[in-house]
Amino acid sequence: MTDPKLILALCAGLALAGCDMAPRTLRPALPVPPATPTGPAYAAANADGTAAIVPADTTWSDFFTDERLRSVIRTALANNRDLRVTAANVEQARAQYGVQRAGIFPTLGGTASATYAKSPLATTAATPAGRTDTYSANVGVSAWEIDLFGRLRNLSRAAQEQFFAAEENRNAAQTALIAEVATAWVTLATDQERLKIAGDLQAAFGKTLDLTQARFAAGIVSELDVRQARTTFDQARADVADATTRVAQDRNALDLLAGATVDEALLPTALPAPGATLANLPANLSSAVLLRRPDIAAAEHQLRAANANIGAARAAFFPNISLTAAFGTMSLGLSNLFGSGSQSWSVAPTASLPLFDFGKNKSNLRYAEATRTAMIAQYEGKVQTAFREVADALARRGTIDGQLAAQTSLRDNASAAYRLSEARFGAGIDPFLTTLDSQRSLYSAEQSLVASRLARESNAIELYRALGGGLR
Repeated sequence: MTDPKLILALCAGLALAGCDMAPRTLRPALPVPPATPTGPAYAAANADGTAAIVPADTTWSDFFTDERLRSVIRTALANNRDLRVTAANVEQARAQYGVQRAGIFPTLGGTASATYAKSPLATTAATPAGRTDTYSANVGVSAWEIDLFGRLRNLSRAAQEQFFAAEENRNAAQTALIAEVATAWVTLATDQERLKIAGDLQAAFGKTLDLTQARFAAGIVSELDVRQARTTFDQARADVADATTRVAQDRNALDLLAGATVDEALLPTALPAPGATLANLPANLSSAVLLRRPDIAAAEHQLRAANANIGAARAAFFPNISLTAAFGTMSLGLSNLFGSGSQSWSVAPTASLPLFDFGKNKSNLRYAEATRTAMIAQYEGKVQTAFREVADALARRGTIDGQLAAQTSLRDNASAAYRLSEARFGAGIDPFLTTLDSQRSLYSAEQSLVASRLARESNAIELYRALGGGLR
């Protein structure tokens, strides 16, 4: 008689050695140029000759140099609700993978039963009352699918790749959150500076207005000069109110990203003079660096999952072989349940083959293949989007220092021109309109310089995000 244990061992071996019908996964060729663009807008190398850092190889706490900003980022990583959702999604995907993987192996179960029966036909000398008591205890497996054609293994592999994709999506969400917090922080710093500039200009315009009104009362200037001075003063008042609103809204946005009220001591009053980020960022990059972005890695895992689902759909065309087996003991008396000669076993293999399913399996296969096609397009689309984001950020980086230098010179010249025009107006050499224009030019130059400094910081943050960002 065939040993049932040998049958189970043979079935397990067949399941583990079954064929795999999933297509081979090949990473699509990058649908972008081999390197980032070059030209007048792009920096050739770091001007100071220092080696460039790659954000994906740099911890975020090293990339962002201001300790106040680092503290706010730590708060956000611990409290941001959207990031918690992505972390929960990872745990869900991990659990789904565990469920799917467990289906490859047999589930062992134990049963115990007792049957009490009385029948006149069963009356014998041994059981004069016609009563029969039967006891049994068994351990076995029920309807275990023997995975000869890789259906279960491919479903497990697909769930595993979905889990890996969820992890990468969580990493992408963390990188995006760090960049959003940093952007919100430097935006607040910029608006604080704008508020100070508007307040200083309001005070200066107020003095000019008072002086103009005094001269008008003395008959030195006309009412037109007074009206022009008041126009400039009122504009400054409006800008102060607007900047005050922006600062309050910036704080609200930062608190939302941080998931908690940010301590006052961690808020900036102005943009840090040396900047809040590392300066020596890379240029002339190979497009292969895009593969290190978490969102692209997630898209690749989704593609692998789609391939595995094709293998599972193909396996559905072949026979499904399952096994039910039980091993135990049975006796007519409880005291003899585990006695000699009471052992029992049963093995029941079953095979089923779809003969006509009205196209169900074929449609499932078509669906899986169409999903893979969509995943390839999605992967290539993400690569192209990433290439554009990196190229745009590098173009901004290549020109921002020149723009910042020009805006600084413009501000300095506007400040000097204002001082000269004010002195000439006081001496009666120039009309008031010249002084007024100089005030307005200085105000505009101050605002533009702050905007250029914000653009520089925002560009560094965008490069951090676009190049994958450090997760540690």
